[in-house]
Amino acid sequence: MVTPPELAVLGVILVALLVAYTLVKAVKPFIVNAVLGLVVILLAGFFGFGVNITWVVVLVVAIGGIPGALLVIILAQVGLVFDPALLAPLL
Repeated sequence: MVTPPELAVLGVILVALLVAYTLVKAVKPFIVNAVLGLVVILLAGFFGFGVNITWVVVLVVAIGGIPGALLVIILAQVGLVFDPALLAPLL
């Protein structure tokens, strides 16, 4: 027979799983945007339009995605907000 403490533990586990699923579902688009945006920034750095990657840049890219990355690159090249990266010459 199932006891009340076992039912309580099962209920707590189910609630924890539901909360974890909801959090992952909410955060997943930001993670995908951040990864794609950082790939765009790294590709831009390969072509000579580098940007120093700071937590502000990651935050802008996570919220804005690829358009946010392009905005960061443009603003860095114009010299308004973000510092352009000092790129070492490729050997």
